[in-house]
Amino acid sequence: QVQLTESGGGTVQPGGSLRLSCAASGSKLSFGSMGWYRQAPGKQRELVATITTGGSTNCADSVKGRFTISRDNAENTVYLRMNSLKPEDTAVYYCTAQTTTFRIRYWGKGTLVTVSS
Repeated sequence: QVQLTESGGGTVQPGGSLRLSCAASGSKLSFGSMGWYRQAPGKQRELVATITTGGSTNCADSVKGRFTISRDNAENTVYLRMNSLKPEDTAVYYCTAQTTTFRIRYWGKGTLVTVSS
């Protein structure tokens, strides 16, 4: 069974930076798209950024210019570098990966990012 494991969450002051990582394991499936969603307290889960095997990216307007998504296709790993963090970035960040065939989506358990002074 596919398992997505996130790491890199934590607490940081406004203006700080964090780097999230997510590795897919337990399967030889190819993931056409990998990325990150987040859910803040009392709010709906929203897209942060996604990236395809070809390197095409899609980022939410709220994070453009501050967050950078990248991936290592050989290792089925996706990264999210977050700079200039704001309190409104506080959320549980979930890794997601979608298979090329059948377009099945998998989710990680989430990692908490807290931006506070």
